[in-house]
Amino acid sequence: MSHRPWEDGADFAIGLAPIDEARWLEGGEADPALRKDPLQAEHGDLVWGETETSRRGQREAAALLGVTSFGDLPPLYAAARTVADDLVLVEKTAGHWRVSAISLSAPTFFTAREVLGKSLADIHGPVNGFNDRFLARLVRIFDGLRPGLILQRRNWSVVNSDQPFTPFSAPVRARIGEIAPGDAGRALFTRVERQTVRRLPETGGVLFTIRVWLTPFQALTESPGQLAAFAQAWRSAAPSFVAYKGFHLYAELVEAFLRAHGESHSVNGA
Repeated sequence: MSHRPWEDGADFAIGLAPIDEARWLEGGEADPALRKDPLQAEHGDLVWGETETSRRGQREAAALLGVTSFGDLPPLYAAARTVADDLVLVEKTAGHWRVSAISLSAPTFFTAREVLGKSLADIHGPVNGFNDRFLARLVRIFDGLRPGLILQRRNWSVVNSDQPFTPFSAPVRARIGEIAPGDAGRALFTRVERQTVRRLPETGGVLFTIRVWLTPFQALTESPGQLAAFAQAWRSAAPSFVAYKGFHLYAELVEAFLRAHGESHSVNGA
């Protein structure tokens, strides 16, 4: 498991750190269009959206990814077909950073139509305490992001689906009750998002990328250290984090899995 953000802490954190351009996008998918084009054709505004004024920023974002020929496609989607990551163009209009175009093939319980045109405050409003604790800092980061600087963060959740395309939570979580505790290692997955932000120097927008990895719980047992780190993060997660991520829905299954693999004590040693 190459991405283990629970080792960095369990609570919400912006956690953006600079990376070299060589580490910007991690690749690893031979032809992303084979996965993304059917989603685009079948799901429409769940996976794609653009505002009327976003084409100039889309073209600059696409050029940053080496895509300069678009055919009949919107530029951002033409670029998204060439990379494994989802692409989000965020531009400042009327004093607020807003999503102006988005190509979304691996959503974690949200859709393109839900966020298109919305500000950072609107998008993160459902996250308990986010706007009070982090919004001003996130806006400062977007305002101050200089050309050439690439920032990265990772977050994680627990799901009972191995599908990257999960726009809605209800169909996934409705199946939790079907999972036997002894099957948790196979049926539960860690879902890790790697996100990056990068300034578009000509138009001033920000290109936001999202990449998702799904790994079965069983992989946590590859080493005692991995399992212990996850157990620590799971059991010490702040209530706001637990509520937003829906961890309480998986509590019995996760605890059964941890106990079955030797992690039987709480973070307080009880």
